[in-house]
Amino acid sequence: MPTRIAFHTFGCRLNQAESASIQNSFEADGYTVVALEDPSTDILVINTCTVTENGDVATRRLLHQVVRKNPGVRIALVGCQAQVQKEKLAELPNVRWIVGNQRKMDLVQVFKEYSDPVEAQVITPVIERVPFTLPVAPVDRSHTRANIKIQDGCDFFCSFCEIPYARGRARSRVFDDIILEARALSAAGYQEIILTGINIGTYQHDGKTFLDVIEALEQLEDLKRIRISSIEPTTIPTGIFEFMRPGRKLCRYLHVPLQSGSDDILRAMKRKYSVQEFSDFVNSAYAKVPGICIGTDVIVGFPGETDEHFLQTETFLRESPVHYFHVFSYSPRYLAKSRAFDRVVPAAIIQERSQILRDLSQCKRRLFYQSLLGTDQEVIFEGGRDNFGSGLTDNYVRIKMQTKEFLRKQSRKVRLDSIDGQVVIAKEI
Repeated sequence: MPTRIAFHTFGCRLNQAESASIQNSFEADGYTVVALEDPSTDILVINTCTVTENGDVATRRLLHQVVRKNPGVRIALVGCQAQVQKEKLAELPNVRWIVGNQRKMDLVQVFKEYSDPVEAQVITPVIERVPFTLPVAPVDRSHTRANIKIQDGCDFFCSFCEIPYARGRARSRVFDDIILEARALSAAGYQEIILTGINIGTYQHDGKTFLDVIEALEQLEDLKRIRISSIEPTTIPTGIFEFMRPGRKLCRYLHVPLQSGSDDILRAMKRKYSVQEFSDFVNSAYAKVPGICIGTDVIVGFPGETDEHFLQTETFLRESPVHYFHVFSYSPRYLAKSRAFDRVVPAAIIQERSQILRDLSQCKRRLFYQSLLGTDQEVIFEGGRDNFGSGLTDNYVRIKMQTKEFLRKQSRKVRLDSIDGQVVIAKEI
């Protein structure tokens, strides 16, 4: 009887892309993929995240829940937590494999080398800094938008971040391998692909740059959209806006991490830009690309953040053309330099400041939606129920539309009509 294997992914789009590829490789090797809730699961693979403390807690919570329901399940913890917290993870119940990022994508072979361990096997070799390929196109059947990994690792070493230790130094995927996967995903019916990585703007392979990747993907006839995931502000190429013009395929959307609106805090974070430089960029994007949606990330409560520093961040976000923000409460990471910093901000203050920014984000997103009411947009539908279809515009507006058709993976021209919470109601033209 084939081994029954389940998967669960925490964290970023890069993890999602990698999990889809890993799952496909197990299916190709004869495993039976089952749902996480299946009580007869033989092996559970958890692709971990360690960007924040919440990721660490979530992994442990899920593991204990699964073991309570299925005491015989064997667990593989892979990815970023496995790379930097292997000793702690080895103490958890039912863990049989701890596999870091160097061998995560080769998990089928790892299982063959360590076929039936009775205790946790730690496989975390040094991460090589070489161009890479992915052997299996990650056709993720649970999503209608496909993630393509084009880059991994980071050389920036921001003081709050341990990703360079968990993911290694920056390295890029072989250019032709990216295009090969994109063709396969397009042939599988995906109309939108999302470029993912740790620091994707630094992509470089055999003279090819990030813009070369976008230009090559534009040539795929059946592909409607190319979307950029999070990209560092200092790595965005100057020619990016040309690809967002009408008739081109790059989405009018950028998610550019700010982290703080205070120059003092940015310097302490070892970020590579000033608030003014960030402001100049987002204002330029807003002016050059009508209807663009700009999102950002903010860390609240970095050591030394005073009321004045926070007010600077709040004021910047309120006044700048940034339409939503992901708000993260600062948590010290095991290998990050900021772990040793003093002037720790109390948790209650972090919580209060975070809520202020989350409320502001909701307000700004609603204002962005209001600015688009009455306009015509193209939507690629992801699904729906109760006679409503749901999907996204290229500028990241979540819409729902009354319809009796099943529109998954189909595109339609719609008119944005009204707002319902964090969703826009649309009518088909």
